[in-house]
Formats: sequence, C-alpha cells, structure tokens
Amino acid sequence: MTNAQFLAVDLGATSGRTVLGSLADGRLRQREVSRFPNNIVERDGHFYWDIHALYREITGALKLLADEGVSLTSIGIDTWGCDVVCIGSDGQVMREPYSYRDPHTRNAMEQYFRLVPKETVYAKTGIQFMPFNTLFQLSAMRHSNDAVLAKADKILFIPDALVYMLTGEAVCEYTILSTSQMMNARTKTIDPELIGAIGLRESQFGRYVNPCDRVGVLSAEVQKSTGMGAVPVVAVAEHDTGAAVASVPASDERFAYLSCGTWSLLGIETRQAIISDKSFERNFTNEGGVEGTTRFLKNICGMWLLERCRKEWTAGEAPADIAVLTRDAAQAEGFRSFIDPDDPRFANPVSMTAAIRDYCRQTGQPVPEDYRQTARCIFDSLAMRYRQVTDYLREFAPFPIERLHVIGGGTYNRPFMQMTADSTSLTVVTGPAEGTAIGNIMLQAKAAGLAGDIYEMRQVIAKSIDTCTYQPADREKWNKGYEAYLKVTG
Repeated sequence: MTNAQFLAVDLGATSGRTVLGSLADGRLRQREVSRFPNNIVERDGHFYWDIHALYREITGALKLLADEGVSLTSIGIDTWGCDVVCIGSDGQVMREPYSYRDPHTRNAMEQYFRLVPKETVYAKTGIQFMPFNTLFQLSAMRHSNDAVLAKADKILFIPDALVYMLTGEAVCEYTILSTSQMMNARTKTIDPELIGAIGLRESQFGRYVNPCDRVGVLSAEVQKSTGMGAVPVVAVAEHDTGAAVASVPASDERFAYLSCGTWSLLGIETRQAIISDKSFERNFTNEGGVEGTTRFLKNICGMWLLERCRKEWTAGEAPADIAVLTRDAAQAEGFRSFIDPDDPRFANPVSMTAAIRDYCRQTGQPVPEDYRQTARCIFDSLAMRYRQVTDYLREFAPFPIERLHVIGGGTYNRPFMQMTADSTSLTVVTGPAEGTAIGNIMLQAKAAGLAGDIYEMRQVIAKSIDTCTYQPADREKWNKGYEAYLKVTG
C-alpha cells in the first residue's frame, strides 16, 4: 500500500489532539492536525465530559483534512479509561458521561463489596482497586437510582462511544475494557457475576474487538458533513496507556515503563496476568496490551499534582514557563518534605497547595512556603513513589529489569527524569513524548499490513524518534531520602 495515511485521535483528561501519520523508508512521519482542550463540565454538583464537543473536534479535523485533499487509510481513537456513555434505545447519547473525578463514587467500592467480596473481584479481574473504576461507577449509578442507567440500551466506553458516533457500530475494545474491573482476566470477556450483581447484562455492551480490528466506516452523515469518503475506523489500543506502551522503543522484554503525564503508570509487559495474594495486597493491576500481552502496573497520581498547583499560582507568584519553574524547583532544597502522591486527599481537592501544606503539617514536616518548595516536594515524592513501585515490580517480574523507558509529556522535564534515574537506580531512557499518538498510528499501520509484530513496530519507532538517556547517581543520598519518605508515608 503506497501513500497510506492514518489519523490518530488522541484524547487525554485535559486536552486532545489529532495527528496525521505515515510510514516511509522504514520511518514514521507525523504532523499535528489540531489540538484542543478537554474540559470537565461542572453542573448540579457533578462533573461531566462534553462528549459532543469531542465529537465536533474529531469531525472538524476530518473536514480540515478533506479540504486539504488528504485521503485517509484509516482512523483510530484512544482515550483515558473507565468512563462510559449510555446510549438509549433510539440510538442517541442519553447524557454527558460522568468524569472519573466525580464525587458520586466516593463510597462506591464499599457498597459494591456488600454484593461481591473484594477478594472475589480481584481474583477474577486482577485490577487495582480505585473508586472510579467502571464497575464502581456503574454500581454508584445503580445505587442512586440513576434514570439514565436504568434506560440504557448500550453502555460504551469513551473511545467506543466516539467510534459509535462516527460509524454507528457499537463495540467493546479489549484494552479499554480491561481497565474497567468488569473483565475476567482469564476469559477476557465481561464477567457475568460482577455486572449481574448490579443488574446489568453482557448484551448491553458492544461486540468484542481487539487492537487492529476494523470496526466499520464513517457513516453517510459524517461523510457528508466532513467531505471525507467511507474511511475505515480501526480499533487501536483504545486505552491511551495501551497505545503509549506500544510505542516504547524497546528491543527486548527486560524493561519497565513509565507513562508520565497527568497520571503516572509504572509497570512491566508480561505474557500472562499476575494475580496473587501479593499483587492483591499491593493493589497492582493487570490491563490488556497489544498482541495478547498484559500490562502489569500500578496507577500513581502524576503531574496532576503540579498542574493543579500551577492553576492556583497567580502571575508573579510563580513563573508561567514550566521549564523555568522546574529549574527553580530543582535548585530548591531536596527531601525537605514529602507527600504520598496517592493519598485520597489529592484526588480533586478545592486547593491542591492547601492540601499539600495540610499533609506536611499533619505529618510533622516542614510546610512548603513557596512555589519552589511545593514543586520540589511534588517531584521528590513522585520520584520516591516510583522507587517504591519499581522495587515491587522487581519481585513480580519474570525477568531482570535492566532499564526504565519513560514516555509522555513528563520526559520534557529533564531534572525530574534525572531524579527518577537517581531514585530507582535504573538507566532511564526517555521518548517518545507523544507516545499515545505514535502507538495509535503504528497499530493502524499494522492493521493495513504495513507493520509486523510489536518488536518490528518498536524498531520503526526507535528509528523515528530522538531519545535521551539518564544514568543514576548519588545513590547513597537517594537511599537516605527514600528511608525518610517511607517513614512519612508509612
């Protein structure tokens, strides 16, 4: 196939973008078509995603490309996980979907465990317990007698809902389903006992598809409104971390990966799910990857902490330029104070800076007094949390972990990448920064027959991007800092 061009729709929790990609001479070429905010809508005490705004951004990008005369080979969509859209019997979206940051799931896990024991849920799914997992979102909706759920004909994950709006095809893609805590890790299908406990049926979800499966083509309505033809829509790894991990330029399995952005996702790639008493105790998750692999990982609160603080800092209080802010933080006193990044108080506080100060005060530590000390506290704490989770991964991994591949926007933060190498005592290789879109494009290329297995895809990616390597240093200093971190966080 010559002149094949692929459109990756890459949607994150704060922004989205569309990227046009192609392969030539064994290298990936890409250009950004559009970038746009993804805003949470607050209404009546709840937080929603504007699913129709996202749809308009996608169709707007298609129209731009049609006006340029671009002929697309396929389209693929990846997004964050867990959130769902309810579709009515008339085929229409019934309401904007809840955001995973909505407070309605606050006691949802405890309510659900009265129906199915926690140990049973983990034994079936191998998924880390988080209150916003789809199972608990749906349980919370059922518990509150949510009228939309009661009338839902179909329940679709965010990327599947957008695929449905583009094609009219209702599907349930493997990697996005795997994040929901509804999928049986052994059968790789929705577990009837888990959803039956809250009155749902497997038939309410779309037909199962896997990465690289063709879902359908743009509907006649979308073709007319955009000027595009009957372009195929391909199921990529629709969970953004699944797409990002597919972009890791690794040559073998002996690595850990860190997707470093709003969330930090730290794990390894295995052939089989790891479900044991120890993985249950440490709350690790098993999510679906490409080619039947499992992403054994832990979700860690990431740069969300800094993003929220930056929104609070006024002009003049802290530099707007993130590079300058990071430099200032790196020069501040290290290991002065720590937080547990995954403490529930940091999930969505009214004031993140106040939440950090309160944590430090309550744990008997020096309280950050300015943006430098606050940012340094965040960076130190995240680096130490990476060390803790990496040590756990070494116990679980069926192979030696020789390096840490870091992907995502956090790779631009060079001082923090050095902190990560120092803390974990691993060689850190960064890049690509925009891994989700790259993984999305390469999976479409594979579906078109232009790429082979995952390692062939990764060879192409390695030739197409620039990477940076960080070697660990100051191990004695960081070991002492880690001991202090453990004392504070327990």
